[in-house]
Amino acid sequence: MFADCAKIYVKSGKGGDGHVSFRREKYVPNGGPDGGDGGNGGSVYFVVDEGLNTLTDFRHIRKYCAGNGAEGGKRNCAGKNGEDIFIKVPAGTVIREAESGKVIVDMSGDNQKVLLLRGGRGGSGNQHYATSKMQAPKYAQPGQPAMELELLLELKVIADVGLVGFPNVGKSTLLSSSTNARPKIANYHFTTLNPNLGVVDLEDAKGFVIADIPGLIEGASEGVGLGHEFLRHIERTKVIIHIVDAASTEGRDPIEDIYAINRELETYNPEIATRPQIIAANKIDMIYGEDDPVARIRAEFEPKGIPVYPISAVSKKGVRELLYAVRNMLDGLSSEPVIFAQEYAPEENQSIQNEPFTVEYDAEKDEYVVEGPRIEKMLSYTNLESEKGFRFFQNFLKEHGILKELEALGIQEGDTVRMYGLVFDYYK
Repeated sequence: MFADCAKIYVKSGKGGDGHVSFRREKYVPNGGPDGGDGGNGGSVYFVVDEGLNTLTDFRHIRKYCAGNGAEGGKRNCAGKNGEDIFIKVPAGTVIREAESGKVIVDMSGDNQKVLLLRGGRGGSGNQHYATSKMQAPKYAQPGQPAMELELLLELKVIADVGLVGFPNVGKSTLLSSSTNARPKIANYHFTTLNPNLGVVDLEDAKGFVIADIPGLIEGASEGVGLGHEFLRHIERTKVIIHIVDAASTEGRDPIEDIYAINRELETYNPEIATRPQIIAANKIDMIYGEDDPVARIRAEFEPKGIPVYPISAVSKKGVRELLYAVRNMLDGLSSEPVIFAQEYAPEENQSIQNEPFTVEYDAEKDEYVVEGPRIEKMLSYTNLESEKGFRFFQNFLKEHGILKELEALGIQEGDTVRMYGLVFDYYK
């Protein structure tokens, strides 16, 4: 069965403790300290495996632990390093911290191999602590503790175009007739139970990747039916092809279907509903009678800036024109892939809690100044240029009590706040 979501537990290795020992040899009555260093703990890596296309393996194995570092030994012998662990995932997997849901890393683009949790550093043996005043130190440094996290893995397919619509409107047929994909096709609702990808090759134009998102129904964004399981796969797409049964072979109104699906997209993620759309009015070879449903669809949506293309996915009539129109849409958009920005940094979030910070009012410059290692570290891994990064920055200030301290100092709306060169106006 196709699996595009999984929850797992990962843990890096603990660093080995440094050793306490002294050189004991014949004719060397006062041998100095010779305790070796502990080995480093193993780290947890995530690696993209192009041979994988689901997260099925994580349904059977949910716990992944790297090896611990060994304790140092006598005669300056260092302990053995713990073994690293490499967790293979399909391209497009978004790794989140399970409790907060914040993105740690998106395994797309250049993120083919990522160090997620670093193993604990091995402790120093007592040989490192010998001084002129302490020639026989009886203590050594313990190894650093392991890091652990519960992760939520989400597979979001990497495609330029998303193909959406109600069940049995011909999405799989269109995909197979226009790409190299070969999905299973049958006249049953929800025949397609997993997203299918296909590559569209065009003459004298750049190709693109299209994803057939399994059929949606009303209420899908709230968990009704099966389609809600796959809404995540449309999040990377730049253009949406909305395919409808123009012939109403099952008695459905194609205009109402378009509005219903758009409501589901907007409920799931309002940003998706704003992406360029194009309507494929399918099954025109089954339209009989004087009524022209394609004209009705055009009259309803083309004034809204949504072009309508009549097609027959079975006979391929109109499909070429539709695909070139989609290519023209893509040419007008950024070619950068949709990659989710980091919102959570495991190492900083496990160590930053004990870091100090100060909140003060500078009367001379009439501004509030926030400084300290905790603030500096947060700013170093937060992309304030992105909307999600700035939202994370705001939540950080709130969760760590910084906003509360600013308010205790009497800050008012419009007052200036400075943090390591970053200057902004305060608003609730």
